[in-house]
Amino acid sequence: MDLFDHHRETQIDAEAPLAARLRPRTLDEFIGQDAVVGPGRLLRRAIQADQLSSLIFFGPPGTGKTTLARIIANTTSAQFIALNAVLAGVKDIREAIAQAQNLRGQFGRRTILFIDEVHRFNKAQQDALLPWVENGTVILIGATTENPFFEVNKALVSRSRVFQLKSLERDDLYRVVAQALGDRERGYGDHSVQIDEDAIAHLVNVANGDARALLNALELAVETTTPASDGSIHITLAVAEESIQQRAVLYDKEGDAHFDTISAFIKSLRGSDPDAALYWLARMIYAGEDPRYIFRRLIILASEDIGLADPQAVAIAMSCAEAFDRVGMPEGRYPLAQATLYLATAPKSNSAMAFFDALSAVEREQQRDVPNPLRDPNRDKEGFGHGKGYLYPHSYREHWVAQQYLPSGLQGQVFYQPSNQGYERSIQQQVVRRREAQLAAMVEGTSTPTTEALTYSPNDPVRDRWLQRTISQTGERLGQVRDRLFDALEPQRHHTILDLNARSGLLTWEAVRQVPEGGVYSRAVTAQDLAALTEQASFLPELSRPIIFQAELRTLSAQLRQMAPGIQFDRIIGRNVFGTIAPTSELIAAIVAGLHPSGRFALAETLPRDSQRLWQLVAADKLPESLHEHWQQAEEHLYTDDTEPRFAWTAEKLVQQLEAAGMTVSWTQETVQSDLLISEQLCDRWFDLRNPTSYGTKLAATLNAEELPAIESALRRQVQNQTVSWQSTQLLLTGHPTH
Repeated sequence: MDLFDHHRETQIDAEAPLAARLRPRTLDEFIGQDAVVGPGRLLRRAIQADQLSSLIFFGPPGTGKTTLARIIANTTSAQFIALNAVLAGVKDIREAIAQAQNLRGQFGRRTILFIDEVHRFNKAQQDALLPWVENGTVILIGATTENPFFEVNKALVSRSRVFQLKSLERDDLYRVVAQALGDRERGYGDHSVQIDEDAIAHLVNVANGDARALLNALELAVETTTPASDGSIHITLAVAEESIQQRAVLYDKEGDAHFDTISAFIKSLRGSDPDAALYWLARMIYAGEDPRYIFRRLIILASEDIGLADPQAVAIAMSCAEAFDRVGMPEGRYPLAQATLYLATAPKSNSAMAFFDALSAVEREQQRDVPNPLRDPNRDKEGFGHGKGYLYPHSYREHWVAQQYLPSGLQGQVFYQPSNQGYERSIQQQVVRRREAQLAAMVEGTSTPTTEALTYSPNDPVRDRWLQRTISQTGERLGQVRDRLFDALEPQRHHTILDLNARSGLLTWEAVRQVPEGGVYSRAVTAQDLAALTEQASFLPELSRPIIFQAELRTLSAQLRQMAPGIQFDRIIGRNVFGTIAPTSELIAAIVAGLHPSGRFALAETLPRDSQRLWQLVAADKLPESLHEHWQQAEEHLYTDDTEPRFAWTAEKLVQQLEAAGMTVSWTQETVQSDLLISEQLCDRWFDLRNPTSYGTKLAATLNAEELPAIESALRRQVQNQTVSWQSTQLLLTGHPTH
């Protein structure tokens, strides 16, 4: 370097922007990213020990990617070569590689090749780097604002450690301002700068985690403010607002920000949150997204997620798109916002997805013949009888008649499931009733009969798919309980099964699946359960529907004798049959009376007496010691109260009662851990003093007026709206009559 080069570089450094002058030179000067370069972190140790492997820094602008590379350049003994992917080409890469090979061959010195904006390299340029990174000729350090797993050669990524840098926190940005105002050599430490607190807060807020944007705004504020007579520079909020008026938004139409933002927008619309939808819409428009692309996604959503719940949704989206084409921007933002708000607040239904079920059936199953009545009669009516037997719907009442439209073998297949939302709710019952009438017409012979409607082949995919959709709504743990019970029962296809507590239908639907040639009887405890199960069963073919009835346990035997005289069940199954009522000898007798002498039973019962205690969710130091102990004593008394039906029984007692009724019993008891969200509504139910059986009401019997509110407040503060590990005890019993 000659004298002129040195003078030029000195002048460039002196005239560089504040952000460039203040770029940290050591790790001690580096602000933020403690998760990556904090004390003891891998990258910090590697830099300090000068033992680096290839790295890729990924993060938004102004978070320190290039700065970290410069710090490495200042601390490493290796040769440091820097390229910018926007300006460099393959020729520059080759020159850098040649230089690295010479240094390695002559002096054994390593070379670090830093490439800024590495995602800007095309595939050929990235491929040109790969062999030299692989054989260790260069150690690559890449910096990118785009996700390297999508934008960088996978081979390069696999040979590099990827570090993700986050936008700087507010405290970090305050430290950046303090550093700039205090540094006498590179910042404004030799100036008398007075900046108001609200001005700093505005700069930090609008910088949006970008240190470079913050320093550029600070520099503009200082350099354009006329000093006072005493030489001081006063930066007010008004000056700060003029210096940084718009928040920088990271948004690349081909990058992560584009796809993530449109995804958030669509999910907000689908979730019926108009506020969130408008926010993400504003983010996209602010960043320069093409409104026509947004309208295209709105039109798709109007059919995919709203559909027949509001048939006008597509029309509104199309009309707003046409209005936008007429008026353009900026006024076109009105129809864009209108379409967004309409779709966000419209009732939702994804029933149009039924098409893909039909498409899957076409792809999966062999081609079926068009039923003869549906064939075109114009060409082959005389020769083959095509079209014969077709019933013209307009000749019948309400312009509809039950007849076969699906190919033989697909009768009973359900593709379209009308939702109960909006307009679609008005057609739901009509669709269901007509499906039932079509099946009844086939069974009773008023339409073209098919053997599939009268019996089932060994495997019935139509019915199984419907049942699987029902079963899939249950949790994994409940599914395991269901499978264990049925494994113990080993039902045969012709068996009759009694579900003692149908509740959500978990066991009932599996029973229907496993005994297609037998029968299923399901006891509903409440009228609400009865109505819900009956509604669900209505979607099944008529011959597969379980017999659902409402009964109390004590009247079960008498009611079954009336409903199913002479039937003794091959299998009896139940889950949480004694959840609200203690088992007694009379109740047990009523249950086993219906079991066939060669039958089996299987029960899964949660033992309320041995379940999680609420006082265990609150740390002892969150309440006065005496109150916490009093709470524990009161709750333990509640769970051991023999006068309370829910807690007045144990596993041993239930087993003894079954054995006394003539049953041979095997049983296991196990602790179950599950996640439970302690919602505000759940807390409300726990402490509902209007409910005589609520937890709060029961505790109030032994706690004074001040203690219960204090306990409720502590519990809500500690765990409300949090997911906790909830422990319960589950009892599995299986057995058969003693012979």
